[in-house]
Amino acid sequence: MAKVAPLNKSFCLQNICEANYLKLFSLIPELREIDDSAQGFSDGKPMLHIHILEQSPYTKTIQLSYFFENNAEALLEPAVKIRLYFDVCTAEVLRDYKRVEVSKAVEDISLSSDIMDYKWRLNYFLEKWLDHCLKADYTFASNNITA
Repeated sequence: MAKVAPLNKSFCLQNICEANYLKLFSLIPELREIDDSAQGFSDGKPMLHIHILEQSPYTKTIQLSYFFENNAEALLEPAVKIRLYFDVCTAEVLRDYKRVEVSKAVEDISLSSDIMDYKWRLNYFLEKWLDHCLKADYTFASNNITA
């Protein structure tokens, strides 16, 4: 797979984070009201699972995954951890099941280009995955949506 490497990665990353926020709310319209977990269903596709990890008045951290059931074992992948910022309408990937969080991946903060590259790859993946999920017409249901 070819690498996408925009010239102004900072600007493009901000645009992707804003677009991913809108895509998440298109995929899961009641996302803000979910207080624990919800499931997304689409004919012939694996179930999507969202779990709320933490929330505050201005942010919500979620984990979005496919839910695969293999005999007695459940597998959640790609287990993308996403922080939503309601005040600026952005969604930023913090990690996925294969990669550690940005703060642990690039410990030397002077390597800003490495940090930007790492964030870019995570958020670009989310953009493409959300596009795929939106095309599959997932419908979400939750037992615990707050009023």
